[in-house]
Amino acid sequence: MSFNKALNDEEVFSEMRKMVAFIKQEALEKAREIKVKADEEFNIEKAKLVRQEAINIDAAFQRKVKQADVQRRIAQSNNINKSRMKLLLTRQEMLDKLFADTRSQLLAIAKDTNRYEKFVSDALVQAFFRLLESDVTVQHRKADKATIEKLLPDVKKRYEEATKQTINVELLEDYLPADSAGGVIVAGNGGRTKCNNTPEARLAILEEDMLPVVRDMLFGQSPNRRFFN
Repeated sequence: MSFNKALNDEEVFSEMRKMVAFIKQEALEKAREIKVKADEEFNIEKAKLVRQEAINIDAAFQRKVKQADVQRRIAQSNNINKSRMKLLLTRQEMLDKLFADTRSQLLAIAKDTNRYEKFVSDALVQAFFRLLESDVTVQHRKADKATIEKLLPDVKKRYEEATKQTINVELLEDYLPADSAGGVIVAGNGGRTKCNNTPEARLAILEEDMLPVVRDMLFGQSPNRRFFN
């Protein structure tokens, strides 16, 4: 029978040092494994965060690009509308001035005696034919009373020869404004039916009828117009 030899102190310390070295080596290797795994997880998480942040930044950038484009379009539309409105206002001012100048020239008609008498004569005949009444009233400027009294016999004759009907004409003392261009307003049916044959009224009708033509003459045809009569 044999017995293990007892270890002396030096051998015990040697064995302990070996065990400590082994444990330490195991701990270092475990620590390296933990660090490697931690680094891998950190890199993976960092990559995820970086990728997500890049997506967020790109999305924010795209939103800002869209917002900038929308604002640019709105500003461009506003500028176009302002320009169009300014152009329309300028055109309207030109048309208003044109017709205002025309109105001022109407006053020159009354100063030409022969021309004005022919206008008043034709205006009376036209009004009589339009109303076709046996009794009418004529409103005129006070300054034209003598002229109309002089013209009425011939005017009535022309009307009666054409219609084979007599007509009674009363000149009203409710005169047209002295600063008007003259002309006449003829009324029939007890004053309920009127024919305004003053230069101002005829110009107003002409303005409405001729406005599209005048606009085309001055500014050309609109590129947005689809139908032409």
